[in-house]
Amino acid sequence: MKKKILALLLGLSLIFVLAACGKSSGGSSDSTTLVVGASPVPHAEILKKAQPVLKKKGIDLKIKVFQDYVLPNKALATKQIDANYFQHTPFLEEYNKQNKTNLVSAGKIHIEPFAIYSRKYKKVSDIKDGSTIQISNNTAEQGRILMLLESAGLVKIKPGVNKISATIKDIENPKHLRFLSPIDPALLPKVYQHHSADLFAINTNYALQAKLNPVKDSLILENSKSPYANLIAVRKGDENRKAIRELVKVLHSKEIQDYIKSKYKGAIIPVND
Repeated sequence: MKKKILALLLGLSLIFVLAACGKSSGGSSDSTTLVVGASPVPHAEILKKAQPVLKKKGIDLKIKVFQDYVLPNKALATKQIDANYFQHTPFLEEYNKQNKTNLVSAGKIHIEPFAIYSRKYKKVSDIKDGSTIQISNNTAEQGRILMLLESAGLVKIKPGVNKISATIKDIENPKHLRFLSPIDPALLPKVYQHHSADLFAINTNYALQAKLNPVKDSLILENSKSPYANLIAVRKGDENRKAIRELVKVLHSKEIQDYIKSKYKGAIIPVND
């Protein structure tokens, strides 16, 4: 009798082990733990707000903060993280082209209106001929900066040029603006504090870290029709993973969008695409 009971227990143990193994292997491609790389502001802050909502859906969101614009895509391409949240489509396309990667968008989440700041000028009409402007070395942003300057009548992008990929060589410069040597975008708020140029083109996430509000403090502000929406990037094929779809769904939810509107007061604009 004891032998029969022992055999039965061993049999049940084997069934549980096999079931567990089957669950592990079957769920490996869509783990309930999701590691997402993000810039500290506002991306990581928004993800942190989404964490408890995702937890209720059985998804344990881990946030890995990056301080630059290169490592998040490297980490994603090499499968160190499951997704990242810091970039827009032109930047992603440029990265794929230069690095022969195949990263794709799983969904657009918000727009960070790019802005031109100045500690010298209070109005665009005050900008003098030959004023200096400091821009970043992010080539994917150069066309965006030029479009912003064009919207204020400071430069004109030549006819026939793709504005998104425009460079300084592609403009008419009636104000003779002097473009200083591009620097890392993370350094822009620091040089802004030191008055090293007359105008500064600063990404909103870095501006927020420097306590600059694009709506209140900028000289020229990008409008909400910008094509530069920040997105959730994943490796091609992973955009259909259940956990990724749930992440995007939560970030598009009214709760998170209301949080973005309330916290950033127009400096960050949620999108649902």
